[in-house]
Amino acid sequence: MTLSRFNITKKETIIPQSSPDVALFLRGLYEGGAERVMLNLARGFIKKGLKVDLVLARAKGVYMQQVPSGIRIINLEAEWMPSSLPKLIQYLQKEHPKNLLAALHYPCEIALWAKRLSGVSTRIIVSEHNTLSQEAQRIAQTSVRLTPLAARLFYPWADGIVAVSQGVAKDLANITGIPRERIQVIYNPIVDSELFAQAKEPVQHPWFQSSEIPVILGVGRLYPQKDYPTLIRAFAQVRKIRPARLAILGCGPEQARLEALIDELGLKEEVALLDFVQNPYAYMARAAVLVLSSGWEGFGNVLVEAMAVGTPVVSTNCESGPSEILADGKYGLLTPVGDQIAIAEAINSVLSGNTKRVESSWLQQFSLDNSVEKYLKLLNIPVA
Repeated sequence: MTLSRFNITKKETIIPQSSPDVALFLRGLYEGGAERVMLNLARGFIKKGLKVDLVLARAKGVYMQQVPSGIRIINLEAEWMPSSLPKLIQYLQKEHPKNLLAALHYPCEIALWAKRLSGVSTRIIVSEHNTLSQEAQRIAQTSVRLTPLAARLFYPWADGIVAVSQGVAKDLANITGIPRERIQVIYNPIVDSELFAQAKEPVQHPWFQSSEIPVILGVGRLYPQKDYPTLIRAFAQVRKIRPARLAILGCGPEQARLEALIDELGLKEEVALLDFVQNPYAYMARAAVLVLSSGWEGFGNVLVEAMAVGTPVVSTNCESGPSEILADGKYGLLTPVGDQIAIAEAINSVLSGNTKRVESSWLQQFSLDNSVEKYLKLLNIPVA
């Protein structure tokens, strides 16, 4: 990969010999599911022979080392998201990408304003990865509370709108008034040969060296959205019945709160917060069950990842994504949101051998190839 910087005070910058076929715009490469999805898409686009720029408000984050070769990184060096707007305008005017695909709410808004102010012909595609109404209800931050209004005002400017699940599409149509037929659902690109290869890599943590004591696994940022306190309390119920361990992969501001809860419940020897890991698939492949305890989701990447490597899953039936991924419970157990008893019962059911086989044909809709093909059609790029 190559790294270019756009600084508003500089007049000289590296200009490609031809315009990028697609530019991907993100805040950075932090430890979120949307960031991993965009990297997967970038890899898929490169394999199709496309010229791809990865435009970052700040070239920072845990996934920087996973950027595929052949991608040019554009670092806007923006200290905060609004300050990326003039630099993105400059990028559009100098580079003229044919398409710009933005992910997550704030980058989507900034991308739409950048096109409007730059006068370029670049097609702007916004992709929404979460249920905005749920976030606005549950997160007190003023900017988050205003996201439905911002989407209602600005998303109609987009040349294309993607939602990562039917639930997200329905939610977005409801809060914006945008006709549902304008919103295309494209499931996240999850399943490919690289996932299976990484799943076979060794795991050094001693809990994953033997299956004698089953390990329950949670994967995701330590944020309120993931509702790990309910998972930990559910695990405490499981421990009353059988030996088990709980490992959670992720980092975030909830860590101290979770550590205090683990200590309060006397589970310090059975629960491990293992921080962010570059390869969660190897842990998934060795876990007895993966549990998604979220209060809300846009999709639920970890469910697909676990299913792909053959690990049973339990998930809250939150808005939106899990019920679609699990075919309303056909391929995994769904529980009410925030119900620690129901989650504990579902975990115990799986550990007792009540698992559900997932057909490979069902997972095909979540494959990298399938997703890339749909994005190429949306971007008006001929599919090879």
